[in-house]
Amino acid sequence: MAVFQNYPRVTPFLWFQSKAEEAVAFYISIFPHSQLLAENFPADFGSGGGEGAKPLTIAFTLDGQPMTAINGGPPFTFNEAVSLVVRCDTQSEVDHYYNKLSEGGQEIQCGWIKDRYGLVWQIVPGHLPEIIKNPKAMAALMKMKKIDIAELEKAAEG
Repeated sequence: MAVFQNYPRVTPFLWFQSKAEEAVAFYISIFPHSQLLAENFPADFGSGGGEGAKPLTIAFTLDGQPMTAINGGPPFTFNEAVSLVVRCDTQSEVDHYYNKLSEGGQEIQCGWIKDRYGLVWQIVPGHLPEIIKNPKAMAALMKMKKIDIAELEKAAEG
């Protein structure tokens, strides 16, 4: 794909079994500064881009980060070994991304969620590494699913 020529040297490449275009549209709807860049319909994959054809790969940006999704089919699936981190500056941002990305998915712990497509995300405040240096804040974090910044800061002060 020609779009790769303008990508940074290292970019995420996400393997979906069959719903890459649906997932990309979902992610683009949540993050600002996001857009679909290109869809690739190789001649030997489906009907070559005709009506009803599925793209093999989809190039897009997610909040400015270039990414690619693939309709790769089985046998690979996402798991917690790899996740995407969303740095948030406010509780409002934590709430927005956590609530949107967890719709139809699964809440895990400590700001981690698995979205409806199986991709794992960490929705965290940017200053989380500093806060959890305090053992009381770390203990508070371990009890949370969606992170409550005020509660973590209160625990760190106490």
